[in-house]
Amino acid sequence: MGYVFDFNDAVAYDQWLNKAGNQRVIDLETRLMLKMLHPRFGERLLDIGCGAGASLMPFIGKGIQLTGVDPSPYMLDIAKKNVGHRVDLHRAHAEDLPFEDNSFEYATLCLSLEFADDPRKALAEACRVAKDGVFVGVLNKYALKALQRRIKGIFKSTVYNRARFFSINEIKYLFTSLLGDVPITWQTTCHFPGMTSQLVDNFEKSRFVRKSPFGAFAGILAQPVPRFKTTPLKLKSLSANSVASNSRPVSCAEKKVEGRR
Repeated sequence: MGYVFDFNDAVAYDQWLNKAGNQRVIDLETRLMLKMLHPRFGERLLDIGCGAGASLMPFIGKGIQLTGVDPSPYMLDIAKKNVGHRVDLHRAHAEDLPFEDNSFEYATLCLSLEFADDPRKALAEACRVAKDGVFVGVLNKYALKALQRRIKGIFKSTVYNRARFFSINEIKYLFTSLLGDVPITWQTTCHFPGMTSQLVDNFEKSRFVRKSPFGAFAGILAQPVPRFKTTPLKLKSLSANSVASNSRPVSCAEKKVEGRR
């Protein structure tokens, strides 16, 4: 079991979400996710580690069947307050999802793999239940923002002291180790304080930001390729003991002559 947000963590995170200055960061991250994920009307999406429901909000009202899981009952209480009955919420750990294989078209893990006890197993579970795509959103370990979080954690205890940061290549490696050579795409976004919305929009559209290995937030999407297993059939043949020792092979010609008698 990884780190589970307690009551104080949940309250602090909800307060952080509701600050005006932080909404722009959330918008950038969800915008990137929407660019990479295109669920259609009627399809099913599972958000693993849904927290307060921020990464589910962009999909509400689009005819998508939404499900969220989180191990923290306190985060689920906040999520229920935010999304109401528009999302089917469950308490569960990422490493042990209570769903059948291929139950969803898509699965997302936004800022939740960092807190999993076994990230590889958590990702394997996501790939098991989602048949068309698995999206992972992480705080890039090579970003300046990640360095700031580590330095801050030296002087003040935060939830990020419990987090395990990943690089884009590390997530890609986890996907390939689980799925083999499947299509994997990635993009990044940067969090620049003090920039106006228009400046941010223009800068975020540039390739430098979208494909920067140092972007603050990275989105990685893997699309599983269906694989078919073949089962070898056992051919049955007469054993040597079943043939009489005094018998001799009979040719086709002999059988034909014998058939005319």
